[in-house]
Amino acid sequence: MIRYLSILNHRTLITLIISVVFPFLAFKYDIIYNIDLTFISIAIIFPLVFTIRGAFKRREKALQHLSLYRSSLKTISYFFMSSSKLPDIEKEKIKFILEDLSNSFLNYLSQPIHNTQNIDSKTEEIFKFVQEHKEEISGSAKQKIYRFLSDAHIAQENLIAVHTHRTPISLKAYCLIFIYIFPTIYTPTIINKIGYDHPHLLTYFIIILSEFILISLYNIQDQMEHPFDKDGLDDIKLDHFNINRAIE
Repeated sequence: MIRYLSILNHRTLITLIISVVFPFLAFKYDIIYNIDLTFISIAIIFPLVFTIRGAFKRREKALQHLSLYRSSLKTISYFFMSSSKLPDIEKEKIKFILEDLSNSFLNYLSQPIHNTQNIDSKTEEIFKFVQEHKEEISGSAKQKIYRFLSDAHIAQENLIAVHTHRTPISLKAYCLIFIYIFPTIYTPTIINKIGYDHPHLLTYFIIILSEFILISLYNIQDQMEHPFDKDGLDDIKLDHFNINRAIE
């Protein structure tokens, strides 16, 4: 149950306070009017759906790139392990390099940091290892290693892009502002439709419920667009993409 409460945060509290204050003011000062609420869908629903869809696509792309990244590193390790001329001690060395890169990169994705210098240097160690042992590794094996190393690089750069860049910040800010001011527009119209003489609690309930739904969808989108930080029900389980993942 606690996991499902992860969508609740300070924004939820702000919207709930607004949802109580504005109906109170509307009733106190008799603010009642009837307007077409179609523009609300344009101002809030459309950009909210757009950002949620964008965040979902980012998550799906991240899963594809993580799968490619792990499979590429795993295949590279197979080529090294199957090199008959490569000494066992060197096989252990490259195995450690690949494991260290995998662990470091997945840890990088889960952290709010954007400096890739350490990851770049660890990735380059694979190329340096091949150059240092080009006599022990056959020419065909080297070409295949380079090919899969290229795939790992491509997946790595795509994942860094997903980690670094978000959905348009201006669009999210615009959407959040309109969610906050939604009760000021919606409340007088709801009072007009329900009737001033009906129980006021019904108006409060409708406004609070509407705001809660909108801000919850916004919070879900906000969590989903960063799928690596383990803050949300739909975050990617990075441990499953470790080169030596544990079998559960």
